[in-house]
Amino acid sequence: MKQLKIGITCYPRLGGSGVVATELGKLLAEQGHQVHFITYSLPFRLGKFHKNIFYHEVEVRDYHVFKHPPYDLSLANKLAQVATMQKLDLLHVHYALPHAISAFLAKEMVGDQLKVITTLHGTDITILGQEESFKDLIQLAINKSDVVTAVSQDLINETKSVLSIEKEIELIYNFVDKRIYNPRQCEHLRSEFAQPDEKILMHISNFRPVKRTLDVVDIFAKVNKKIKSKLMLVGEGPDLPKVQCKVQELGLSDDVYFMGKQDDVAQVISIADVMLLPSEKESFGLVGLEAMACGVPTIGSNAGGIPELIKHGETGYVAPIGETGLMAEYCLELLQNKARYDAFRQACIHRATHEFCNNKITQQYENIYYKVLEMEPKIEVYNR
Repeated sequence: MKQLKIGITCYPRLGGSGVVATELGKLLAEQGHQVHFITYSLPFRLGKFHKNIFYHEVEVRDYHVFKHPPYDLSLANKLAQVATMQKLDLLHVHYALPHAISAFLAKEMVGDQLKVITTLHGTDITILGQEESFKDLIQLAINKSDVVTAVSQDLINETKSVLSIEKEIELIYNFVDKRIYNPRQCEHLRSEFAQPDEKILMHISNFRPVKRTLDVVDIFAKVNKKIKSKLMLVGEGPDLPKVQCKVQELGLSDDVYFMGKQDDVAQVISIADVMLLPSEKESFGLVGLEAMACGVPTIGSNAGGIPELIKHGETGYVAPIGETGLMAEYCLELLQNKARYDAFRQACIHRATHEFCNNKITQQYENIYYKVLEMEPKIEVYNR
């Protein structure tokens, strides 16, 4: 098959959409495609030199006539410049606003031969899509894209409902690189946080209200009353001070570790027994997949795409949003039954490596690229 020239735009900071976009770009480069990241800063997951990967910085000039720097227009111009100079086949933009709008403008400048694929990740629909000031723009971005994908069926349904979209939206789930996310032997590291007879519960997020991090503390407090356990909180965000206060109020300070941001997430997850994901909104729940790939079951809410990821009673449990008592019961049910826990652990690894592995999802995106460019798609070989 022809090797493609692909432009990728995403939010380069910490966040699920940026992580997925960057990891996808790296995998496409491994397949021989030429990948050009076009963003305002180097994606944090990109790091070291990668063959076939190039980075183009979007510079925003602060003109006195503008109250706010026009990033979306600067991005559109940069996309058009890179597409022309590098002869890109397509732009794959992650997040509808402003990336898909900027890509639409770039295509207007370059011509119809430049194809635009837009991937919806969640808050571009669930939050921005609810804003009347953005609604029409997001509709335009979706309708003018050559192909639109979304990371869960729930997100597809919400997009069509909120924005009255009739355009076909293709389902492509998020993924993990099984070479990185897999069960690791971490006994020595684990021993620094818990005794052999203690269990470790974990939560990883950006500590925004939508993650319901106070529910995490509630769940842990209920579990901790019944079995010896520790809670590891990974990440930072606006609700972190509230969580710290609640931990102190409940007298749990000696049993809770605030880990801050961590680079080697797979290593950290591998020391956990259970991942907690009680979010109010979650279009997919990437951290649940990362935990699954490391053999760690997730106890989460039934919000958004979480039930599509977590097989209830097989790779974890889901409960109604805010039902911390039930979530705690599910934790205890797993942690106090070794045979059941071991079965869940094996089911997690199998589901992650077969349904959400990097090979399968990368090929799904490649097939979309070839289809929109009117080329023969690759034969799908990663169904199982």
